Amino acid sequence: MGVVIESSVWEPNTSLYIFLFFACCSSIFLFPYASNSWKTPVLFDHGNSSSFLRFQRSFLLVYSLASVMEGLWSVFGEFELASYGASREQMVVSLCVGYAAALFVGTFFGVLSDLIGQKKVCLIFCILHLLVGMWKRIAEHQSILVASICLSLANSIFSFSFETWMVIQHEKQGHRLDILNDTFWLMTFFESACLIGSQMFANWLLGNNVEKSTVFSTTAIFLAIICIIFLARGWKENPQTASFKEYTMSFYTYIFGDKRVWLLAWAQACLHFSIAIFWILWAPTIVADGREAHLGLIYPCFLGSRMLGSSAFPWLISGPSALRTEDCLVYGFSILGVVLSIVAYDYQEIGVLVALFCFFHVCVGIILPSLARLRTLYVPDELRGGMMSLSVAPPNVAVLLFFDERRI
Repeated sequence: MGVVIESSVWEPNTSLYIFLFFACCSSIFLFPYASNSWKTPVLFDHGNSSSFLRFQRSFLLVYSLASVMEGLWSVFGEFELASYGASREQMVVSLCVGYAAALFVGTFFGVLSDLIGQKKVCLIFCILHLLVGMWKRIAEHQSILVASICLSLANSIFSFSFETWMVIQHEKQGHRLDILNDTFWLMTFFESACLIGSQMFANWLLGNNVEKSTVFSTTAIFLAIICIIFLARGWKENPQTASFKEYTMSFYTYIFGDKRVWLLAWAQACLHFSIAIFWILWAPTIVADGREAHLGLIYPCFLGSRMLGSSAFPWLISGPSALRTEDCLVYGFSILGVVLSIVAYDYQEIGVLVALFCFFHVCVGIILPSLARLRTLYVPDELRGGMMSLSVAPPNVAVLLFFDERRI
């Protein structure tokens, strides 16, 4: 008599989604009543400043559209490469080429944005996504390297340009500096929510039919055009008139000459590297040793955890027991180190791994707005884009070395 071994596919409990949803909602809607000031009984009221609310909502709308575009390509990327018959080695090469493009070209987009204006570079971001969508529609023999380069450059722009543009416009329109904190954590919150929405939208578009990829490219083109229209009709900006030599001297004085900015840049670099390595290794780690899991159901748990962390940020800096932003970073990075150490040096079951990875993203959701707040305090607005893009260069080098080590 044969023995039948049943294999089960692990998937998150539905209660986890419910917990994350209600925890985020409770954190957002209860905060105004628990803040130290007790002066904001209505969520995001800010003294009934209608001009600020219009400014914030218009920016978050554009930022959300950009996040959806980023999310669509990231969800479809590996599936698309597999449908073309790309091997694992070819996928790794495409990733390496993308990181190399981000290192040697994307690094200097921040300096370019400081010189010519953030709005123009944000438009370049949309144009890159538009080109990728059109390339996939019209090219008979598509090159995965072309798409990888364009999307990596777009991701580099996304990491700094929208935030810098928002901060500059916030100050130019005369809004209070303290209410920037809400926009910072809302950026992380909306970006994570849009990435979840991108996954659902991409799955709905594609289903199990690879031939629907043309519909997917058309959708990406449509979103890119909408974003271009919003950006073109958005806030006006006056790029700085300083020459490149004057900009370089200011950069050397305020960025290279300030130890606080150096420390902030390295903190951002470490976070960027850890996030990049996480998204490369999380799926192979979970399905190691032949284990099976619904990865598509686990992915929203991570982003939901990041939303929870971002919604907890105002509690930490303005709640009943307010902490300094620097303390939030110390605690956040410490927990990240502990979580990754457990994963690296001890074998864990899938449920424990998912819980640890969720803790990882809760800390990421706290750290991202904390870094943005410190950049506002220590980095001049006219140098912010260059500082942010240059700080991403070391982790890009580290990721390329990681790939080279894995190949060897």
